[in-house]
Amino acid sequence: MIRKIQLGVKRVLDILVSAVALLLLSPLLVCVAILIKLESPGPVFFSQARAGYRGKQFRMRKFRTMIKNAEAAGAGYYVERDDARISRVGKLLRRFSLDELPQLLHIFTGQMSVVGPRPGLPYHLQHYTAEQMRRLNLRPGLTGWSQVNGRNQITWPERIEKDVWYVDHFSLWLDAKIIFRTFGVLLSGEGLYGARENFFFSNQDDIPSPARRDL
Repeated sequence: MIRKIQLGVKRVLDILVSAVALLLLSPLLVCVAILIKLESPGPVFFSQARAGYRGKQFRMRKFRTMIKNAEAAGAGYYVERDDARISRVGKLLRRFSLDELPQLLHIFTGQMSVVGPRPGLPYHLQHYTAEQMRRLNLRPGLTGWSQVNGRNQITWPERIEKDVWYVDHFSLWLDAKIIFRTFGVLLSGEGLYGARENFFFSNQDDIPSPARRDL
């Protein structure tokens, strides 16, 4: 009963926080969009299918930080620190995770939450164990427990394990703790880029193929 009440409060807070943030940050969002268009051809947003609450798919959007159709070149979905596909504006956006700001709209509409497991690629789900599927029992988040405990520097199984732990131990106090720690992670740049061995299940995980492209 307490958990149900806290989840209701969490949703109300998500709506309020995302609405206020979108309003206050609207000038910044417009400026970023203009800079992206001025620097390189292509859309302002990068849109990709992601697995949301209970595995329901939605189109997640973020500011485009790489060249057009970058996911079909080089290392695919994997991004290295000095990746030549990243634009100059994109490097700045990635450094402070400003490219994720459009997801505030997903939070407002209920597809995401401020705090929760990061939304994974749909094809990942076919490789989940029954235990790992439990990470989908809460809305995906803009930040989360795995994001403040290693981020991209830990392996996918470790990330999922931390996400399941968060689902089991969710509380508004834990969300507040994660949000507070997120600011420290953003300022330090901790875990922004990971090692190739941290792919989901093989060295080729993030290189798209016709059989599993989610774009």
